[in-house]
Amino acid sequence: MFKGVISPVITILDQEGKIDFTGMQEHINHLIHHNLDGLLFLGSMGEFFAFTQEEKKEFITFCIETVNHRVPVLIGTGGTSVEEVVDLTRFAENQGADAAVVISPYYFKLDDVSIYNYYAAVAQCTKLPIMIYNFPDRTNVNLSPKLILRLTQDFTNIVAIKDTIDNISHTRQLIQTVKSVVKDFSVFSGFDEYFIPNLMAGGDGVICGLTNVSPGLFSELYKAYQAEDFTTVVAYQKKISLLMDVYDTSTPFIAGMKTAVLLTGRKMNPMVKAPGTILDEQGRDKVRSILAKANLKKLGE
Repeated sequence: MFKGVISPVITILDQEGKIDFTGMQEHINHLIHHNLDGLLFLGSMGEFFAFTQEEKKEFITFCIETVNHRVPVLIGTGGTSVEEVVDLTRFAENQGADAAVVISPYYFKLDDVSIYNYYAAVAQCTKLPIMIYNFPDRTNVNLSPKLILRLTQDFTNIVAIKDTIDNISHTRQLIQTVKSVVKDFSVFSGFDEYFIPNLMAGGDGVICGLTNVSPGLFSELYKAYQAEDFTTVVAYQKKISLLMDVYDTSTPFIAGMKTAVLLTGRKMNPMVKAPGTILDEQGRDKVRSILAKANLKKLGE
């Protein structure tokens, strides 16, 4: 159902930590201009964990109206409260979202029965397509291919997974286990540098943070792969390998990513939600150095 390059969009904030809707509109239009295959709002990169339910609802309405059917809109609705997840998923559906992206509950390490029941409750509350979000570094649970297959067989609106795990073997196992039975199930990598390995293993694409910094790099890479232009694929993959260092410039990685977006020409404040902090000048210099090594300007980014 979903394929290609989807951006987990950063949430641009003002100096007080409130959503900068003007800045968001500009950034959304910029991403769409670079021919991405969808936009995900309120993912990890969008700091979903730091917003209230009401802030999320206001933002969801704004994003869907701003995109205005130009590309698919996916909304991150996952969390630790099943009632809030169901409420937000239904709200996103009523506002016209194209899919819900649902991370598994975090804090406690849950067994497969608990995780199954969680996704069952969400799937049964909506007609929206649901993309499961596997991010074991944050949830303390790695969703197994066997569990994903069971969920896809039991609930027809569970149609995809974002596999954010620094191990391409796990993604490959998902592809082999689930797609061999459910042919149109979509498997996305959540790590930027695994985009091409994902496609080569039979997967469907990537949902990765660096698309905020250089969306054209990823859309052109996808085009080159489809055209079997492997000279371009190799060149762009090398750029992505260099850009991966942006993730290491801050903890969590959001501040570094927002700074990189700022330094590539977006008019925005690199503010992050508390208790996170923005990069100091030394941190900005590190990001500048990484961008210079990747030589993004030659791509017209």
